[in-house]
Amino acid sequence: MKNAMSQIAVSLALSVSCFISLSAEAAVEVGSGKPCVADSQCFNRVHPDIPMVATAVPGEIVTFRVRNASDVLLEPGRSPSEDLSLIHPVTGPVAIRGARKGDVLAVTILDVEPIGYGQTEVAPPSGFASDMDFEAFSVVWELGPDFATADALPGIRIPNRGFPGIVMTLPDPAVHKSVVAREKQLRTLGGDVAPPEPENASPSDICGSTRSTAQECLRTFPPREHGGNLDIRYISSGATIYLPCHVDGCGLAIGDTHYAQGDGEVSVTAIEMDARVSVRTQIVKDKTLHRGPHYSGPAQLLDIPSSRFYATTGFPIKEKGFVPPWMGYLDADERVASLANLSNDIALAARNALSEMIDYLVETRGLTREQAYIICSVAVDLRIGQLVDAPNVGVTAILPLDIFTN
Repeated sequence: MKNAMSQIAVSLALSVSCFISLSAEAAVEVGSGKPCVADSQCFNRVHPDIPMVATAVPGEIVTFRVRNASDVLLEPGRSPSEDLSLIHPVTGPVAIRGARKGDVLAVTILDVEPIGYGQTEVAPPSGFASDMDFEAFSVVWELGPDFATADALPGIRIPNRGFPGIVMTLPDPAVHKSVVAREKQLRTLGGDVAPPEPENASPSDICGSTRSTAQECLRTFPPREHGGNLDIRYISSGATIYLPCHVDGCGLAIGDTHYAQGDGEVSVTAIEMDARVSVRTQIVKDKTLHRGPHYSGPAQLLDIPSSRFYATTGFPIKEKGFVPPWMGYLDADERVASLANLSNDIALAARNALSEMIDYLVETRGLTREQAYIICSVAVDLRIGQLVDAPNVGVTAILPLDIFTN
């Protein structure tokens, strides 16, 4: 009996050893950490012809080595990057074995590991509050396992709530063609759309200036039906995002990693960083996504990382003569300028809640407007209060007070 038990124990040990060995071999890693133009497993434009760079089996751990959004070396003393042609590097795409067009891909975020330093910028005229008066300002963060701190913001520490801003699958030619057409139309009318840019485009053999497809390569700035630059801070470790498979294999890709971000990312950047993002995938056959990705996870991901908060509110009320910058392309300047109240304009309500929070931080914390704007971008949540009390829909800006050490 004793010998039999010993043999069983040995067999179990061998089985476990083989399982661990197979699991280790099965893990898929993509991305070298080099600049995107030098990494064959990275792209910064969107086109359906981009080839898969690796294959993973559902259930395997896939680790993406991700560059920061500006695709530069983040370190103290460096100036912010002004080269918008480099934004955003995205690692992938990875084919998921067995996934077919029409399926849904469930991607569970397992871990987001920070690498190096972080950076947040105020870069006028970019940012949500583009009409407000800000000077260019940059903060370099030291990223600890629990908190980020910066010499430029003494007395403040931002909790680690790492997440990938970009999670996406590849569009098929039909979806891609539709997006190209509608964004071109919007751009023609003066809408805020980044046009195709062949300079520093990757992959260059599809999106470079000498290629016939160069003007069909979409920028990675906005999210679209297949995911992309969602910038949703709740899609962090423990959350599962559901993405449509427009092509066989889906083409999973990840980028734009953040150490922390407030809802809104109002200055145009969060705490941007390089990172390793580990995920696990599952193919879902009985689910349909009509208008964009879904996501799920434990409820604590929705909480603010603080025991106390202070909040401001905003409504779509304005000074006569002011035309919100996001409305200029509608050719209604004269009518909008004459009004002191816009009906159900959630963006104006959010702008006013943000402006009130910036004033509060300046008045009560002795911060500059640029410092306050940075804090709002990385820590303050802009949330909808209500959408039904016309004309004044409401937005609230929530400041976690535990970020202050004194």
